[in-house]
Amino acid sequence: MNPPPHKISHIGIAVWNLEQACAWYREVLGLSLEGVEEVESEQVRVAFFRIGESRIELLEPLSEQSVIHKYLIHYGEGIHHVALEVSDLKARLREVAERGVRLIHQEPKPGAHQMNIAFLHPKSTGGVLLELCEPQEKPGEES
Repeated sequence: MNPPPHKISHIGIAVWNLEQACAWYREVLGLSLEGVEEVESEQVRVAFFRIGESRIELLEPLSEQSVIHKYLIHYGEGIHHVALEVSDLKARLREVAERGVRLIHQEPKPGAHQMNIAFLHPKSTGGVLLELCEPQEKPGEES
């Protein structure tokens, strides 16, 4: 059995307007923006704010095909997912699948912030969309 997750990597929050949301987190909470990037495969633009060992990830849809756009239409702005950092993401996915957990992604895929990611279906996780993530290997590192 793999070791448990290391930490909460981030909490993903769906927003309609990234600039307005970022301003609120900076001005009201006093958090520093780490960076903004686009994740083309998910059709989102994301902003990260570090808070302790974790981050807040704001997600803005780039198109109507984005899962985040569909989420916002259905649920409105708010917490979208909780991301847990794990070791050996592929092995962890196999392990949870063997335990009957429904996977949204069968294999890890590139995500934001140089992470490989995979989501677990909320119908298997008590109603919470969980993202498992692990840092991508850096050049020169072995797997």
